[in-house]
Amino acid sequence: MVRPALIPCLRYKDAPAAIDFLCRAFGFKEHAVYRDDADPKIVVHAQLTLDDNMIMLGSDRPNETTDLYGWKTVKEAGCITMCIYAVIDDPDAHAAHAKAAGAHILRGPYDNQGYPGRAYDVADPEGNVWSFGSYDPFATHG
Repeated sequence: MVRPALIPCLRYKDAPAAIDFLCRAFGFKEHAVYRDDADPKIVVHAQLTLDDNMIMLGSDRPNETTDLYGWKTVKEAGCITMCIYAVIDDPDAHAAHAKAAGAHILRGPYDNQGYPGRAYDVADPEGNVWSFGSYDPFATHG
């Protein structure tokens, strides 16, 4: 099996809370979580999986990578510059589960306009926008 070659990487002010939310609301599973030995509230690096896909995240903290990238959290930037799309089987059920777990549903579930499938858009507690949908861009469409 070929692993996905693109893995979104996110920063959170409260990474432990983000991990808990992403697992409870969206169905991610902890693959690996590395915490700072001196302060376990700091997540140095985490890997979460959803089916055969992965995201990586960590705690927002001052370091050379933050300075080099000019990295800001969504709330610090005051906007998003991208959203993450995840292919799932049942957007309606997924949205209901996420809403019951406290997720802020932005839109949907809805039928995609101009192409097949259904989707919904949701914000996590720190403002990152996620889109979960049944449209699989890798599938053959006629």
